[in-house]
Amino acid sequence: MRTEVRRPAFDPDILALPFYDRTHRAVAESMDEWCAAKTELWARARSVAPDVAGTSIIRELGAAGWLAALDPAAGASAPGSDWRGLCLMRELLAYSEDLADYAFSVQALAATPIRRHGSTDQQVRWLPPMARGEVIGAFALSEAQAGSDIAAIELRAETHSGGYLLNGHKTWIANGTLADVFCVIARTGGPGAFGLTAFLVPAGTPGLRVQPIDMVAPRSFARVEFENCRVPEAAVLGRLGGGFIISMDLLERFRVTVGAAAIGFARRAADAALDHARDRKAYGGTLFDLPTVRASLADAEVALNAAALLVARAAWDVDRSAPHFARQACIAKLYATENAQRTIDAAVQICGASALVKDSLTERLYRQIRSLRLYEGASEVLRATIAETIGHRTASAGPVSMERGAAHVRP
Repeated sequence: MRTEVRRPAFDPDILALPFYDRTHRAVAESMDEWCAAKTELWARARSVAPDVAGTSIIRELGAAGWLAALDPAAGASAPGSDWRGLCLMRELLAYSEDLADYAFSVQALAATPIRRHGSTDQQVRWLPPMARGEVIGAFALSEAQAGSDIAAIELRAETHSGGYLLNGHKTWIANGTLADVFCVIARTGGPGAFGLTAFLVPAGTPGLRVQPIDMVAPRSFARVEFENCRVPEAAVLGRLGGGFIISMDLLERFRVTVGAAAIGFARRAADAALDHARDRKAYGGTLFDLPTVRASLADAEVALNAAALLVARAAWDVDRSAPHFARQACIAKLYATENAQRTIDAAVQICGASALVKDSLTERLYRQIRSLRLYEGASEVLRATIAETIGHRTASAGPVSMERGAAHVRP
């Protein structure tokens, strides 16, 4: 009988590369231990309604300090205070429990526009309780006719009595059914990208109505309706007409973290397939003895290594504000998510019928991975964006010192 040795949820050899420093390695080790100790929380989360699961996980993440970086007062020492750290945290949470990655990532997604563009009053009001997990946020961007095409947003925000009246809808809003505050992108001007403005809208605002949406992988998703929903002028986030820039600033950075989550999903699937192949008796040996199975596992290992390097490079570029970091984020997300889908499909093939048993690990991964190829830039959109930059390489601004490369830059 083979003795099981618990593997870390991350690849120590990747973290030994110059992209990372000792603080990143410490965060990875600490979160890996924390996640391993939360098996009861993960099991409980899978047995209750998505809203209950999401709320409980965010509360736990906040209490443990994993959301501390959402509050600027926490300083650069908080875990996830730079994009490499944030990527590692998403990778580890995705490996451990998809619902944990979902809860963590949506909270960070909602808080980041406030951190980067909010007034002092807005930051003081919302960020400390979001960092403690006491207030839950949602980023309300998509509409039925406006997904990747942000400039097509139709939700109107018209001036009224010293404030604005919002009329229209948002849909596919993550954490929409449990959010306490929404960051909403609405149209205050004419058509096109620069007629958009961002608003912070508390969930209890009259005229705001939430309708749950059931998804293939159970999540807290919602359609959010606005009917004469009045918000004060102080609800504007950033400047009037700055909604498109705020949205792109957010998505271009968060895309690399989606690639990191995909690595976590794929690594978990590859580990499960390897364990099964080594244990499953077949043809006088084990599945692992079959050349086709070994080739499939080798392909997964190659893809995991390539994806991890692309994510590390992109996150490093974001942290040092490198020119064209958005291009690298697109490349990392595209490669990591597409290949995670292939790796998980291969794991299902290796594990056979047992992989499709409802709520088994591989069945959950098979459902969960699909959305990553859609949100924060569908693969087709990313390919088009990457294609536009082919051949546009520019001369380097000069060598980057290791000290500078390892510096923490807050998300």
